[in-house]
Amino acid sequence: MRFVGVSALSHDGLVRDHNEDSLVVGPWTLCASVSLVPATMFFPIGSPLVVAVADGLGGHPAGEIASSLVVTHLARVGPAVTDEAELREVLEECNRFVYAEAELDPERIAMGTTIAGLVVGETDVLIFNIGDSRVYAIEDHGITRLSVDDNEPPARGQTRSPVVTQTLGGRFDLGAIEPHISSRPSAAPSRYLVCSDGLTDPVDEASIAATVHDHDAGEAVFKLWQAAIQAGAPDNVTMALVEISDDQGA
Repeated sequence: MRFVGVSALSHDGLVRDHNEDSLVVGPWTLCASVSLVPATMFFPIGSPLVVAVADGLGGHPAGEIASSLVVTHLARVGPAVTDEAELREVLEECNRFVYAEAELDPERIAMGTTIAGLVVGETDVLIFNIGDSRVYAIEDHGITRLSVDDNEPPARGQTRSPVVTQTLGGRFDLGAIEPHISSRPSAAPSRYLVCSDGLTDPVDEASIAATVHDHDAGEAVFKLWQAAIQAGAPDNVTMALVEISDDQGA
């Protein structure tokens, strides 16, 4: 029997005064709180399994509310997402829900969040994102970025602009979204990393690749968090390392 193993962690970093990131792994959510020890879970491949990271928008109100709302909805409807069309509809629902929630409280107007993740099914893995949280495939030769950053072109001297051009919510009025969605076979063995930019901004991709290749899943997640902390962790740090295998102990 094939299994999906997921090791996940979320932390507020060293600069932010609270965590606006949220996580969903199947029915399990970690909403705007802190986990210093990676949580590791196993699921048999069968009904679709959603693994995603939502990064509440800094500089906007109630980012933690927006990210929590999105992952909670994904946990609820995830098992019904069997194809790209259904995934697109679910993400559009999430967008509408964020705006509807913001309308209930003037202090939440323009709250928003990014989202990036996977839907692991029996035959395919759907990869999706809106914003600049990321999804990587862990390859023998390194890592391959599967998500598409929604950022303005960087200014001179910048490697990536901090201005995000597409999010769930984030405006005063309901705005349309165009999710980035692709698919790959859910072959075993295969591995993926889903993370917020609190990891990828301070830790370069070469270091991420070396860490996930040198350590087992739970230890790799912890080592990546340590690397972000050692680099100053200017933002919330959230990640999930996903492994599809033929054996739960593999």
